[in-house]
Amino acid sequence: MRFEAINAFPNVLQYPSGMQGRWHSFFGNDHPLVLELACGRGEYTVGLSVMHPHQNFIGVDLKGNRIYTGARKCLEQQIPNAAFLRTHIDKIHHYFSPGEVQEIWITFPDPQLRKSRAKKRLTHPAYLRLYQQVLVPGGKIHLKTDSPDLYDFTLLVASLYGLQVHRQSDDIYGDGDPEPELAIRTYYEGLDIAGSRRIHYLCFSLPRAPLPELDDFLKQTIMQDEGAPQGRNGLLL
Repeated sequence: MRFEAINAFPNVLQYPSGMQGRWHSFFGNDHPLVLELACGRGEYTVGLSVMHPHQNFIGVDLKGNRIYTGARKCLEQQIPNAAFLRTHIDKIHHYFSPGEVQEIWITFPDPQLRKSRAKKRLTHPAYLRLYQQVLVPGGKIHLKTDSPDLYDFTLLVASLYGLQVHRQSDDIYGDGDPEPELAIRTYYEGLDIAGSRRIHYLCFSLPRAPLPELDDFLKQTIMQDEGAPQGRNGLLL
């Protein structure tokens, strides 16, 4: 039912062609474009679009049944500056032109805790190189996660690859009342899957130059240094 419904949603695009450089025409304005990657039910896409009516927001996810929730809410609330793109995240450079995206939010992605799957983490350099293709120079990337492993991994990547860290917190609620953007709660945040009882936040930007070829060294480092990761059910992997 949900898959059939989103086929008719005007704010959902599924594997569209010819959208590079045309998002301003889609939204009917020249406002800055912000992406939420692995958006799930789109809580951040919806929440940010309401907070910032002079920016356009696109939630990106492969799961149409999840996108349905946020897309329907935007239609019901008549939110004009939010849309959803159904596709693989590693294909985003096919949908946006260089410099077309102002910022990226990554909220509670699968932390891919197995060391062998580190390259699937959305803050792995393999993904950062894709983001670099579509972000404006200096465009910010926001990571919000309950996984200390993903948070520490991203800090390691920032150190090795020369990323500019603008802000970091291993407990945004423990630091005091967070600003409205960070106070948006997603479905997965409410589950506290990692059992950490802490929400971590990292804001960083990528260098203008291509990222160095240190991926093999990164792999060796995490294989040696990371502790035994725990799965979503708390069991060792």
